[in-house]
Amino acid sequence: MKKLLPFLILLLTFHSSFGQQESAFKDGEWFKFRMSYSGWLKAGEATLQIKEKKHQGKPVYHVVGKGKTTGAINWFFKVRDRYESYFDKDTGLPYKFVRKIDEGGHTKDIEIAFDHDIKKAEVNNKKRKTVKTVDIDTNVQDLVSAFYYLRNNYSTDKIKVGDVVKLSMFFDEENYPFKLKFLGRETIKTTVNGNRVKVKTLKFRPYVMAGRVFKEEESLTLWVSADKNKIPLKIKADLAVGSLRADLTQYKGLKHSFQVQFD
Repeated sequence: MKKLLPFLILLLTFHSSFGQQESAFKDGEWFKFRMSYSGWLKAGEATLQIKEKKHQGKPVYHVVGKGKTTGAINWFFKVRDRYESYFDKDTGLPYKFVRKIDEGGHTKDIEIAFDHDIKKAEVNNKKRKTVKTVDIDTNVQDLVSAFYYLRNNYSTDKIKVGDVVKLSMFFDEENYPFKLKFLGRETIKTTVNGNRVKVKTLKFRPYVMAGRVFKEEESLTLWVSADKNKIPLKIKADLAVGSLRADLTQYKGLKHSFQVQFD
């Protein structure tokens, strides 16, 4: 459970690695996910919401992602995670990122301020009471902003099996090269907003940072809707025993109609 909650935010970074010129989202978009072990044991839930705001006088989108354990698992391993990103409405580049987590007593409270003009990030570790300035890559994204940036800046019209997308991502105090491989198209059955539906999806293999959250680079599989929204529908993380899953259960505020077939 500890592994999948932070990755839910990360997966949203991955899920849309191919978007379109027309914006895929708008103010008020909201997702809710069910976290489970092997697809049946409920382990937690997560939400992601975007709103229009201003940051230091600049028009931005402010995204808040939350994750928590629920039920029996919460009794012996309590997780409360919060991620935030403020990114430019036009360029999609992040100005501020917040990571405040409590995972079974393991806590972090980090705030990052990005200056893309001088390619620097100021990392304020509030728990350790330290401030560090780090070099950043050109057009680097944070863990949350990348989700929205990619939705709007890549096209899936001509995507082929085996195609790989690459992106520079900043996490904690480092720049990381991220890549996502397209596995193909698949129609899946799922339940969203109380309706059992069939959805045409794009299936991906995110290559994650081995040794941090996951043991293997190819532990994950991701399904996103093959429409203008690029909605993250399901993630599966294979483990030595069983698997961890995140399934979209509710949504609202979509910019485009959600293309589904009722089962």
